[in-house]
Amino acid sequence: MNLKPGEKALDWPTRKRIAFGAAHGLEYLHDHCNPKIIHRDLKAANILLDDDFEAVLGDFGLAKVVDTKLTHITTQVRGTMGHIAPEYLSTGKSSEKTDVFGYGVTLLELVTGQRAIDFARLEEEEDVLLLDHIKKLLREKRLEDIVDKNLITYDPKEVETIIQVALLCTQSSQEDRPKMAEIVSMLQGVGLSERWAEWEQLEEVRNQEFSLMSHQFAWAEESTHDQQAIQLSEAR
Repeated sequence: MNLKPGEKALDWPTRKRIAFGAAHGLEYLHDHCNPKIIHRDLKAANILLDDDFEAVLGDFGLAKVVDTKLTHITTQVRGTMGHIAPEYLSTGKSSEKTDVFGYGVTLLELVTGQRAIDFARLEEEEDVLLLDHIKKLLREKRLEDIVDKNLITYDPKEVETIIQVALLCTQSSQEDRPKMAEIVSMLQGVGLSERWAEWEQLEEVRNQEFSLMSHQFAWAEESTHDQQAIQLSEAR
């Protein structure tokens, strides 16, 4: 997080309150409004803070009212890159689960102090997308490199909880993402360990499949190169 001169970084208790406040706000929109409301542009910049640093959801310019009988709405894709759920980006169908994805990315922003998309990470040979960057650091067990360097003190267990919730929220399949009511509970530690164990198993399978695909692609590319070399070496 790049701070302006004289600007102080938010401490960990404040960031945690923001995470909880935004979760409660989205839960209210999804489960207690009739008709329910989908925000469609959930990001750190759209979470406002009052004088007591309590989080309030703001900027409802892209919000949509949805009949409770409908599972989704189809619209022109709008929102902020890096926070847009993959199914919304590919089909134009948004639902409460697209808000969940945006909320998950927002949690990662709160923990890391980094942007959802940052091309400056390329200079350090890191992933442009914050989500991919965090997954890589987790695989390498580099928790200390995930947390914002401006955070002087924090509770590692609480940070771990929020990162786990964030990654559950940002799964590529919307069916696998929890609902906001479940997220509120998991932020308090209820039901998180079971869901996280499932995520780790799925992620291991996904990594194995990706590794296999990469190996097959490399083999196919090498095979094609060898074939071209043979053809070029033949007499004409």
